[in-house]
Amino acid sequence: MQSAIDALVYVVDDDASVRDALAWLLRSRRLTSEVFDSAEAFQRHLERGAALDQPRCLLLDVRMPGLSGLALFDWLIERRLQLAMPVIFLTGHADVATAVDAVKRGAFDFCEKPCYDNALVDRVQQALAQSQAFLQTDRRKGLLRERQEELTERERDVMRLVVDGLPNKLIADRLDISVRTVEVHRARVFDKMDVKSAVELANLLRLAP
Repeated sequence: MQSAIDALVYVVDDDASVRDALAWLLRSRRLTSEVFDSAEAFQRHLERGAALDQPRCLLLDVRMPGLSGLALFDWLIERRLQLAMPVIFLTGHADVATAVDAVKRGAFDFCEKPCYDNALVDRVQQALAQSQAFLQTDRRKGLLRERQEELTERERDVMRLVVDGLPNKLIADRLDISVRTVEVHRARVFDKMDVKSAVELANLLRLAP
């Protein structure tokens, strides 16, 4: 995983003592945190365009005045933000069943208060590792889309048939073009997609959304 300085942990809880304790705990393990006293404050932070281009996770209280943690989680799901920013719920004993349900809907985990120990930080680091893996895959998909946009329509036709395993002669017959033209298009596809073989091309395209 990237170094701690490149990762960020958000803490959203209306209790100042909880925020302070968690910030101290994370700092003791060389993790950077940003704290928010309400779900609304954190929501505004994201709406202002907070970058999500580094590993991040969210420690989120279930019950808060105004917008609840669960309502914020639903908002994150609608925008698919929980994929890049895994959510760990902080819950009281009475809310454990609710937190378990949230995990079934995509939350990373939950921790029953008080949870100011290294076990929580271990889960935070695992959530950050998941965030990093998602971001890396997302970047690869973005690069793949950019490469595909550089292909001409005919090059895309040839690429699909190459991936299907057809030899140049059959591709030429299928597209009603010469074998030499297929060879030229095939070479251009490999160059633009930055691959050396049909197998490598097929493996690359499996990343396509």
